[in-house]
Amino acid sequence: MALGVVMTISILAFGTVVFIGSGVYDIGADDHHTKPVLAAIETLRERSIGSRSAAIAVPPLEDPARVSAGAVRYDQLCVGCHLAPGLIKSDLRAGLYPHPPNLAQEDIRDPRRAFWTIKHGIKMSAMPAWGKNLDDAAIWDIVAFVRQIPNLSPETYRELARAPAQNSSSH
Repeated sequence: MALGVVMTISILAFGTVVFIGSGVYDIGADDHHTKPVLAAIETLRERSIGSRSAAIAVPPLEDPARVSAGAVRYDQLCVGCHLAPGLIKSDLRAGLYPHPPNLAQEDIRDPRRAFWTIKHGIKMSAMPAWGKNLDDAAIWDIVAFVRQIPNLSPETYRELARAPAQNSSSH
């Protein structure tokens, strides 16, 4: 029995190595993953972010200055991939797979997950690790804003995005 288990595991491991080494799987962003690969990647992403973000302490996010500062940063850094109210496509987004979520239509329920994702990025998804360029206060500003974006009209979004950048490091 134990020999059978060892042999099965060995054969599966060898098959995996041969499959990966063959290059037969198309990793191009212009072709979709197979359903099993997509399911594995999505499960890995969700569980990884969930376990790493669970202990993050969330600061107050309702401050209008924080939301405004986040809107300016979002417009500079995020809109090309994640869109905005009144913006339904972008040249950059068209070539991304998987397509990033349209945050103008997403209800961000867990600010800890949003913070972790913005700070650390997601491998092989084009989501950069903004924590290499932004401090935590600036990232929380973006989180404060993305929680509000589904409720904004295109006009309100444009007003907020063009507001003078405010220093939120005092939050």
